[in-house]
Amino acid sequence: MTKSRYSYWPLFLCFLLVLLSGCSGKTTVILLPDPDGHVGQVSVMTKSGVVEISKAGEATIARSMEALPDSPEVVSEEEIQAKFSDVLARLPVQPVHHVLYFKSESTQLTAQSRKTIPEVLLVIEERESANISVIGHTDTAGDEEYNRQLSLKRAQAVKKLLVQNGVEPESIEIDSHGEYNLLIQTGDNVHESKNRRVEVVVR
Repeated sequence: MTKSRYSYWPLFLCFLLVLLSGCSGKTTVILLPDPDGHVGQVSVMTKSGVVEISKAGEATIARSMEALPDSPEVVSEEEIQAKFSDVLARLPVQPVHHVLYFKSESTQLTAQSRKTIPEVLLVIEERESANISVIGHTDTAGDEEYNRQLSLKRAQAVKKLLVQNGVEPESIEIDSHGEYNLLIQTGDNVHESKNRRVEVVVR
């Protein structure tokens, strides 16, 4: 049996720009990357057809419901800031995600992930965050209950590490997904380093 994985999709900023620019009789859609740099895809549809945009900064204009939207063009960062700086300034700050990896069947972070902890602490400090999620995961090696407990212990270990470095414990919420919500899809009883992880989300 293959474990299921949840998909987390960002709310694309282009939808906000559509609402604001649509009042002038034409609608401009600009696709911006999420805070991690990922870019999705948007289909802009009128009665005459569909135009898709899928690159960072790519834009199209729908001048009416009857006309086909303009061919996509990439808009410079300077132009985006000039036209939509007020909108961008009012947007809520997006969460910052960090992924920490663990040694096999262990609550010990890998050497590389230990080096990431100062980055996590810096983000928490800069945002003065009181809303931090710490979510534990495992690979599929071992049985389901064992992995549920292991993922919880990993989340608890990361929380303890953050608290030791000055983060208020009541600001941290922990959860465990065990061997479900795999980052890399595998079958049962498979050791996969990318699935042995804790995700830290700082809001």
